Amino acid sequence: MFKMKNLLKEAKRRQRKIVYPEAGFSDRIIEAVKKLKKEKIVEPILIGDESALVVRHKELSKFTIINPKTSSLREKFVKKIMQKRKDKGITLQEAEELVLDPYYFATLLVDEGIADGMVGGAECSTARNIKPALQLIKAEKKGGIVSSFFFMYGKNKFLDGKSLLIADCAVMEDPTAEQLVEIANQSVESSRIFSLDEPRLAFLSYSTKGSAKSASAEKMRKANELFKRPAVVSDGELQFDAAMVQRVAQNKDPNGKLGGDANILIFPNIDAGNICYKAMQYVGGLNAVGPILQGLKKPVNDLSRGCSVQDIIEISAVTALQAKGVKKQ
Repeated sequence: MFKMKNLLKEAKRRQRKIVYPEAGFSDRIIEAVKKLKKEKIVEPILIGDESALVVRHKELSKFTIINPKTSSLREKFVKKIMQKRKDKGITLQEAEELVLDPYYFATLLVDEGIADGMVGGAECSTARNIKPALQLIKAEKKGGIVSSFFFMYGKNKFLDGKSLLIADCAVMEDPTAEQLVEIANQSVESSRIFSLDEPRLAFLSYSTKGSAKSASAEKMRKANELFKRPAVVSDGELQFDAAMVQRVAQNKDPNGKLGGDANILIFPNIDAGNICYKAMQYVGGLNAVGPILQGLKKPVNDLSRGCSVQDIIEISAVTALQAKGVKKQ
């Protein structure tokens, strides 16, 4: 059974530096970073006006606070934006404006290796928060995609202690079968952060093994056929109940590979994924950790604008675990 305290403990062991672009205007972020620093889960870097932040919160005088307007990194980062966006015809004036944007500046800190990861989105849309990462850090694989997942855990009679990883719920609006395969592979890799015992992956649909005929159902069938990972049990296309309920699986898909015991769910589009995760969270009573981006060269993560302080703490820990390189003792 997954325990969040174990993930927080591992993040604490690694002591990664995580940057928060919304520190200057988000009370939830400030409350979260105070707890993160006090409990030594990560080392926060705050973007904002140092004097204004410290006046409001005296304890922040012990934090690393960077103001893009006065930072010695400003000129260097302008040049970096110019170089990375030269193929888009960016002007010097545009680059100078972008470097003052807290989301761009925080992303550049990650790209430069000054911070190990970034957490934002408590006060803005997903698109606003992750756009700089897509433009500057970019996908890990050339020509690859960036997707997202939610990790769902908690007490729930139906799940009986089981945890789920579900994708994509926030980034890829309508992925192709080939992109779904990449999302599935990314999700299997991401599942290792949470120590899922045995990844068991289902490509979901409103159809089970041809019970309905449509382009959407065919897409999920094709994705399952293209997914080649011998160490991972996978099946599709499957309805949610056929993927998750043993009794239903025996009836609808008696010869299926999963037998109603999937723990990684791949959705056909963002509509299905986003609706399902919110239903699991608010009606099903599960904890939702995410959206967590996967496929980037370096970790940048998004928060729901409805996030709690605890959500921010958990996403920060996940971001720390996503950071590559030598583990810090």
